[in-house]
Amino acid sequence: MKFGVFDHMDRGGEALSQQYENRLKLIEAYDRAGFFCYHLAEHHATPLGMAPSPAVFLSAVAQRSKRMRLGPLVYILSLQNPLRAYEDICMLDQMSGGRLELGLGRGVSPIEIGYYGIDPDESRPRYQEALAVLMQAFTQDTLTFHGKHFRFDGTPVEIKPLQRPHPPLWLGIGSPDSIPHAVANKINMVCNGPSTQVRALTDRYREEWAKAGGAAKDLPILGMNRHIVIAETEAEALKLAKPAYAAWYDHLTLLWRKKGVPLPSVGYTDDYDLAVKRGFVIVGTPKMVQEMIEEQVEACGINYLMCRLAFGSLPYEASLCSVELLAKEIMPQIRKAA
Repeated sequence: MKFGVFDHMDRGGEALSQQYENRLKLIEAYDRAGFFCYHLAEHHATPLGMAPSPAVFLSAVAQRSKRMRLGPLVYILSLQNPLRAYEDICMLDQMSGGRLELGLGRGVSPIEIGYYGIDPDESRPRYQEALAVLMQAFTQDTLTFHGKHFRFDGTPVEIKPLQRPHPPLWLGIGSPDSIPHAVANKINMVCNGPSTQVRALTDRYREEWAKAGGAAKDLPILGMNRHIVIAETEAEALKLAKPAYAAWYDHLTLLWRKKGVPLPSVGYTDDYDLAVKRGFVIVGTPKMVQEMIEEQVEACGINYLMCRLAFGSLPYEASLCSVELLAKEIMPQIRKAA
């Protein structure tokens, strides 16, 4: 059982320069606490993502941490030239000493993609071509590819990642239809959904893994992420969590509301109590949070919990308190039980 951190880097209440510095101080705390990996989302033209260039922020993360792994979840390949993305990936893996975990995707928001002048209906074929280019670059010294969206003719590939042939791969998965591809390529999985959805995916992954002859000890990471706020008293934790979740949800939905289009069916809600009931938010004292995490680990069949510890209006000090209590009083007990 591993613990990681997922970060949207949505807009906080302080100046942006201070938010970056506070987050990097949290990175140091995550590293000390023994988290497996720091995963950073990529979003554009929205307060949901104040780190629209993951490579820039992750290069700072690589310098402020020693053991913890790091990576984008996901790198939006449909928005950029795949050779440019490849070079960033190789630099990050080299600069971090081979600690990069590589999440790849086409982007969850058609609105954000549209702001870049890209037809959202073209995002999937663009992503598929970019992914093919990326995989070729990892294994070849020259790049030749003739597609509808990208074309390369004997382009030299002068840089390679430290991890060969490439860093470990990650996918955000919401449908069982994506599982066979992930199993065939030994790709780590993460889901943001409610417990029933996560369980259906982890069961399917294990089933496909066994059918493919995979050993249980070699099973890739099957994870989900949850908002977590921990304090010495339940009242204190609730006082912090409710407005922070409301601010985060406002950031999550802003572009969709501006455009007047319905949100994708992700299960998140503006009703805090309903979000807790659905398992998206875990809040309370260390004992309460430990019990809720144990219940979800068993119900969802995961071997990896990605903790969203800094979001919305949460002050740095509150996030740091959650990190310290989680590391000291909860993570060791859950690992032991698992």
